[in-house]
Amino acid sequence: MYILRPFRPGDEAGVIAVLDDTFESTWGPQLRPEILAKRRREQPARAYVEAMAEAFVLAVEGEQVVGMVHWDGDFVHALHVIGAAQGRGVGRALLTHAEQAMAAAGQAVARLETDTFNARSRAFYAALGYREIDSYPDQEWESGLTTLLLEKPLA
Repeated sequence: MYILRPFRPGDEAGVIAVLDDTFESTWGPQLRPEILAKRRREQPARAYVEAMAEAFVLAVEGEQVVGMVHWDGDFVHALHVIGAAQGRGVGRALLTHAEQAMAAAGQAVARLETDTFNARSRAFYAALGYREIDSYPDQEWESGLTTLLLEKPLA
């Protein structure tokens, strides 16, 4: 069983492991080898955790971080669940937590991005009431992929 809690000092390695797991399983197969090699060299997950960790809410089982969510204002910047914990309600619980916090802060909608190739995430978000409102070229991975902007009313 997992619990949700704020990030704490010492959680860095667990969060990086979640980010690396989801990157390798989701985006890794979509990217050119040179882009993968560059990402592995630069370790953006480590820099992201160092810069933004205080804003994370984690899903934790015992001592293991199994998921995380990061939002600011009305935008969910990250929602990640390790493969071994997917399909058990972890992502739904993290996203519901973020949506409730956004609504309590006066946000009327929640927004987030996913990619067109990611059928699993698109189905997940659609089942939770998100709708696709825009699409544009993916800027992050030099990939030729298409990013989708999704939105859900919070009221």
